[in-house]
Amino acid sequence: MGVIQPSPVQYAQSEDVHVAYQVVGEGERDLVLVQGFVSHLDLEWDNPHMARFIRGLAEFNRVILFDKRGTGLSDRSVGIPTLEERMDDVRAVMDAAGSEHAALMGVSEGAPMSILFAATYPQRTRALVLHGGMARSTEAPDYPWAAPAEVLVEAALEFLPESVLYSGDDLEIWAPSLANDSAAKAWLGRYRRAGVSPDGVAALYTMFLEIDVRDVLPTLRVPTLVLHRHGDRVVNWRAGRWMAEQIPGARYVDLPGQDHFPWSSDSDVVIEEIREFLTGVRVAPEPDRVLATVMFTDVARSTERAASLGDRRWKELLDDHDAAIRRQLEAFRGREVKTTGDGFLATFDGPARAIRCASAIRAAASDLGLDVRIGLHTGEVEVRADDIGGLAVHIGQRVSALAQPGEVLVSSTVKDLVAGSGIEFEERGEHELKGIPDRWRLFAVKT
Repeated sequence: MGVIQPSPVQYAQSEDVHVAYQVVGEGERDLVLVQGFVSHLDLEWDNPHMARFIRGLAEFNRVILFDKRGTGLSDRSVGIPTLEERMDDVRAVMDAAGSEHAALMGVSEGAPMSILFAATYPQRTRALVLHGGMARSTEAPDYPWAAPAEVLVEAALEFLPESVLYSGDDLEIWAPSLANDSAAKAWLGRYRRAGVSPDGVAALYTMFLEIDVRDVLPTLRVPTLVLHRHGDRVVNWRAGRWMAEQIPGARYVDLPGQDHFPWSSDSDVVIEEIREFLTGVRVAPEPDRVLATVMFTDVARSTERAASLGDRRWKELLDDHDAAIRRQLEAFRGREVKTTGDGFLATFDGPARAIRCASAIRAAASDLGLDVRIGLHTGEVEVRADDIGGLAVHIGQRVSALAQPGEVLVSSTVKDLVAGSGIEFEERGEHELKGIPDRWRLFAVKT
């Protein structure tokens, strides 16, 4: 089966407002995904974590995505939108997409709107899924787990200015698991810049501060699943649990982790909870095991360089470093698995190509005035969606840690597999690799 692809963006007419929507997958049931503060249908597919999450939902649903009025590809000049207007936009999108009945998944600030729709149109709502949501945005005497309105206003002054909002530098609050991923930060800034203008941010935040659908919760009569990560740094988990307690028959699932976004961190767990809730079936995929050459890179003496250059220049240099590595990975058919602060984890289907890529990365980094440590090992790895695991990964990481600045260090396994390739090595002796059985002979690639 091929990769699930989204349909072209189309527009639904909601009164006099054009609402952009998109359909993904061909499942027998419909699921309307109601995003949080801001969205942009085109740029969501540029984020591998979000794209994978949406495709995961589309494995068992026909997923309907849309940009709320005032954001993304929908009409922007709409003033301060109300929940009622946005709720009616959902109905218009469902009509345009030919969906008579659908499950709604409300994420974060999208939860109140989904709640209101489900209560108003139960005949069109098969089920309700709420992730990281809240029934009220600000603290009240009988709602103590939200922040006071004045605190949220102060937070807005700190985090909503364009310098923060449009840079993505606050990613560590929304998705701590991606805090060291420079590509994810850059994407978040670009996503927000495309998704909402500065005056739109003010309008949306004004609306957010007035949200309160607590009285609606007891009136819900649709199957409801409430998901919340226990360490969520944006919305306290108690808001999710309380919300579930007020909804008749709702199921509450407390998830581990700190990320607010459902598509980051352990998104597979989120998908499987939703799959079981909507279909009654939970899928535990078997990891694929393949032979691969694992590469770890790391910038040597990065702390000292950052201190000498200053934050801004160091960030620019790291961006150049990341771009250079990605160019070499593409040239040598390497697969980027993830960034690791100021380094990369990548895999190759051939050890000789991995060594040649590592040498090219070393040279490219040197041109930027950086020394990188690179470690390589070949072994069986477990492919876990966008990540990898297994003993071979740990060995590659330990080898990398022993490399000197500007050195490409490989295990004896790699050296043996490239015999006859013309690649020359210098022996670096036997070493104990922390947590790995036996002693390992290591070799440096000659420059």
